[in-house]
Amino acid sequence: MGISERKDREKEDLHKIILNAAREVFLEKGYDQTSIRNIAAKIEYSPTTIYLYFKDKDAIFYALHMEGFSALNEKLAVLLNVEDPYERLKAMGKIYLTFARENPDLYDLMFVQKSPMESLEDEPWKVGLISFEGLRMTIEECIQKGYLDYDDSEVAAFMIWSAMHGMCVLNNRERCIIISEDKQEHIIEMGFAAFIKTLDQFKK
Repeated sequence: MGISERKDREKEDLHKIILNAAREVFLEKGYDQTSIRNIAAKIEYSPTTIYLYFKDKDAIFYALHMEGFSALNEKLAVLLNVEDPYERLKAMGKIYLTFARENPDLYDLMFVQKSPMESLEDEPWKVGLISFEGLRMTIEECIQKGYLDYDDSEVAAFMIWSAMHGMCVLNNRERCIIISEDKQEHIIEMGFAAFIKTLDQFKK
């Protein structure tokens, strides 16, 4: 490996180290209480080093969002070949719930903690839009094929997303302990099945 290649590898490694440390600090302190100095202290580097890689903490947070949504979108991409939109919609819900359960910390950063969206005025939240637009387009197909009786696919997508998000957060934040003990282990699956029954009521 040449000197140039080694330096590129070192830069890539430090970039990952910064993001991993930032993830831990954001989860521990929250977005508002996290600073570049906190992150630098975590990896025992100077704040100046962090600024060589990221403009500010918003840029770091956005990079973590990119990481999370890229992983989620990659899992959802396997459904592109599912022709029936209603079956695709149900499969999307299962993947979303599984992703949140298997990646609770990442999900928290993506959907729960305050996000610096004001810093994205010149750069749309592309990765988030890809996920939401995939959901909206699937619902639009369901409407066009007569599977669902909604007037607005965007509003319907928000409603369905909100239902999935609610189950994810309640489970990840261990609020499901208020559920009967014999149901706690499978409450997400049971809740999802109940939601599908409710959704079926909107079928034409």
